[in-house]
Amino acid sequence: MTFAQPPTRPGRPQPPRERRGPLIPTVIVLAALVVLLLIAANVWTEFLWFQQLGYIEVIRTEWGSRLVLFLLGFLVMGGTVFASLRFAYRSRPVYAPSTQEQANLDQYREAIEPLRRVVMIAAPAVLGLFAGGAASQQWATIQLWMNSVTVGKVDPQYGLDLSFYLFTLPGLRFIVSFLMAVVILAGIAGIATQYLYGGLRIGGGVQGPRTTRAARIQVSVTGAALMLLIAANYWLDRYSVLTREGDKFEGASFTDVNAVIPAKGILAGVAVFVAILFIVTAVRGTWRLPAIGVGLMVVSAIAVGGVYPAIVQRFQVTPNQQDAEAEFIQRNIDATLDAFGLDGVETAEYDAEVTAEKGALRSDADTTASIRLLDPQIVSPSFKQLQQNKGYYSFADTLSVDRYTINNESRDTVIAVRELELSGINDAQRNWINDHTVYTHGFGVVAAYGNTTGARGAPAFWEGGIPSSGEMGEYEERIYFSPKSPSYSIVGSPDNQEWELDYPDDSAPGGQVNTSFPTHEVEAGPSIGTPLNQLLYAIKFGSEQIVFSDRVTDESQILYDRDPRTRVEKVAPYLTLDGRVYPAVVDNRVVWIVDGYTTSDQYPYAASRSLEDATTDSLTARSASIEALEPAKVNYIRNSVKATVDAYDGSVKLYAWDTEDPVLQAWNKVFPTSLSSVEDISSELMSHIRYPEDLFKVQRNLLTRYHVQDATQFFSGGDFWANPNDPTLGDQQVAQPPYYLTLKMPDQDAATFSLMSTFIPAGTNQRNVLTGFLAVDAEAGTEAGKVAEGYGKLRLLELPRDSTVPGPGQVNNNFSADPTVSQQLNLLQQANSAVVRGNLLTLPVGGGLLYVQPVYVQSSSGTQFPLLQRVLVAFGDQIGFAPTLDEALDQVFGGDSGTNAGDVGTDPEAGVEPTPEEGATDAPTSEPTATPPASPAPAPTDAPSGDARAALDKALSDASQAMKDGQAALAAGDFAAYGEAQKRLDTALAAAIAAEEQLDAG
Repeated sequence: MTFAQPPTRPGRPQPPRERRGPLIPTVIVLAALVVLLLIAANVWTEFLWFQQLGYIEVIRTEWGSRLVLFLLGFLVMGGTVFASLRFAYRSRPVYAPSTQEQANLDQYREAIEPLRRVVMIAAPAVLGLFAGGAASQQWATIQLWMNSVTVGKVDPQYGLDLSFYLFTLPGLRFIVSFLMAVVILAGIAGIATQYLYGGLRIGGGVQGPRTTRAARIQVSVTGAALMLLIAANYWLDRYSVLTREGDKFEGASFTDVNAVIPAKGILAGVAVFVAILFIVTAVRGTWRLPAIGVGLMVVSAIAVGGVYPAIVQRFQVTPNQQDAEAEFIQRNIDATLDAFGLDGVETAEYDAEVTAEKGALRSDADTTASIRLLDPQIVSPSFKQLQQNKGYYSFADTLSVDRYTINNESRDTVIAVRELELSGINDAQRNWINDHTVYTHGFGVVAAYGNTTGARGAPAFWEGGIPSSGEMGEYEERIYFSPKSPSYSIVGSPDNQEWELDYPDDSAPGGQVNTSFPTHEVEAGPSIGTPLNQLLYAIKFGSEQIVFSDRVTDESQILYDRDPRTRVEKVAPYLTLDGRVYPAVVDNRVVWIVDGYTTSDQYPYAASRSLEDATTDSLTARSASIEALEPAKVNYIRNSVKATVDAYDGSVKLYAWDTEDPVLQAWNKVFPTSLSSVEDISSELMSHIRYPEDLFKVQRNLLTRYHVQDATQFFSGGDFWANPNDPTLGDQQVAQPPYYLTLKMPDQDAATFSLMSTFIPAGTNQRNVLTGFLAVDAEAGTEAGKVAEGYGKLRLLELPRDSTVPGPGQVNNNFSADPTVSQQLNLLQQANSAVVRGNLLTLPVGGGLLYVQPVYVQSSSGTQFPLLQRVLVAFGDQIGFAPTLDEALDQVFGGDSGTNAGDVGTDPEAGVEPTPEEGATDAPTSEPTATPPASPAPAPTDAPSGDARAALDKALSDASQAMKDGQAALAAGDFAAYGEAQKRLDTALAAAIAAEEQLDAG
């Protein structure tokens, strides 16, 4: 049928027909292009980064796994919900029942009908997107499951290989949980549709709810599927109970084994029975059976799953808990020791002496001679003032301790990298060219002896300056990759045009030496020589200059993600990295060494620990360069990988350190080309690899309880320990960190580079006395491709339970309360000076435990950098306080310590003079830099008190002037004048001490 058009009046123009203009399609196309560019700017640049670094398989595997899981999650969730909606709609009654309930739903049906097609597609798609995103996050779980390896150890309850718990069980739990979510959401969608269109009626009058046959089948099948998944979940709970946390220990307890595990099996059977009843309902059409079954399941969950275990615990376990739980506590002890690498701890009784005797240290001369006096937590400002050279260079807040062979002798060393820090550049010099093409790298390392200082109390540098000089030999000094590096730098230039600042040099034109990174020889970052790459990186970093700058050429490479930890995290996403990254000069290159851990929270019966809590101490609390580990809880950890990052070209190498670790073996199957063998480690690199701090922190935390290996004693908890708080932080309740130093344990023939910590009794009301001393051999050896036999050996000294050896807190109090110490510290703190007490070291020497603490003095305002002026020593309750460690030891051991422990004076081997920082002449000149004598000069005993007061005032005035003169001489580089000022300072301080003693006596 056609309809005639209405007549139109002659001569009147017709209104133009509305036509869709090109604006909207254009906007849509442009928006799509922008989205694609933004995606490409992140995806393609990441691909280029991994490709340049040689780890393209990592990103392919990870992204591929995520994509597959996303698609599977999307399809399973979206497809199931869509099928449920579609079946419910297609099977709806042709005519809705004429009931008041359905009449009320008519308005909703009419409202949703215009959008029904969209909703039936959009709702499953949205749910599928969320499900796909959640599934993609589990790529590591699925990969470990697919690439699992046999552990070779079985759990004590079921006798299953531990690989089931570490790899298979997490994957099964994810699958079951995901499918439960799918069934529940699909069921809700289907039931809601059936109800809306009349297939399911709730208000059925006396007959109750009514359903159509199709609705009954859909609800029954959904219920049966859900019950089967619940049954699977109950069954898996039987295994997961072996990793649960209890009040006193982790793992399945007596009640769990004898009540909870059987109950889970019964409930799984009940759930399967209920699922069968739902299937019967789908066939026979009665809801009575599944209703009874669900009720039975609820009653069973309460009675079997809750009441029965509570009865067993209350009446069978609690009255006899120590005996009942002994077997399971022993399982927990054994599993914990194995999971955290503590099963090989060598424990020895140590009846420590508390009275110092002459010659007691003769057998420990090598230990006392190596005692580290330079505190890496404190001396960073001294490194900055004396070796930083320019404001755009910087050192880490906390320096690293290492050991180097100098003149055929292994020496403990405090080492730092001179990093580039753009925040140190004047604002007037900050622009895109300078920030990203001129200031591109740091320069060189600075190293000082750990057990010796210079004549002024400054670090005794054996390597320093720009260019670097000293005992290190020649090495590549340019530092393009470091924690403080800029977000990105563009390096390389055509025809070797040198516009990168290399290092300052007054004799060079313009006062600096320039360089150009040899991009034609070395790859350090992705190439940005093509217009497309320039555009993508401009978008990535929000810098249009990358596209328009003439300094971006065909030769250019872009360096980014330059923090060593970031680089290792990206190429090894399965690792948890140690909070400290430390530098070493290896094979003529500066490299950053990073320790990587594989972890799990699925080790049966093992204790669980928060990595963050276990690794937080005073170092992580006050240092920006050291981090605590992530807050994840784990019950298994291995130092499975040693990684290095080249500071010059950024190359990353991963070495499979613990090849026996099953988790690492599984990951090696996932990324088969990522790991290198220990055999590839050079002898020089091996000599700088050390036992990692964070692993040691976790282990010492566990040993506060698990040094007790008898189940009965463990249950009582009377012999539990604690890690002492750091006494240098006053009232702050933060754990004392472990310390690297060279020491000899009682059963060792020679001193070795070690990591140590101490223990005190647990409980807030306990005395602060030592109960244990823990040390681990931290030196990996010096042979290429072979780890030293003793590396990683944990030795624990257990002191008698009635020990009177002071703990760190008591020693710190004894130092502060000693009249001689407090008097001299008060004098050192006068004249605008501040006293800083360094790390309190503990060493097992002389048949007891020796405490050593360096004391630094610095200006209380203005330019501040600490200089070592005194050494505190304690053995038992005896205290020594002197300018040198040897003198302090002699005070404690009656003038004959039996060792030559070293001087706080000029090291004959320290040939690198400190370099005064640029602009130091404008700095305040009140820093005390002298080494006052151990005892004051005598003063007349019969002088009147007024004369003594005047003498004290004059001495302090003379000391202040000597400090100012010395600081001015140091800034000017006049060391002869500086030495003369120090002599005057010594004399003035001696007179001040004598005058104050007379005032006290008067």
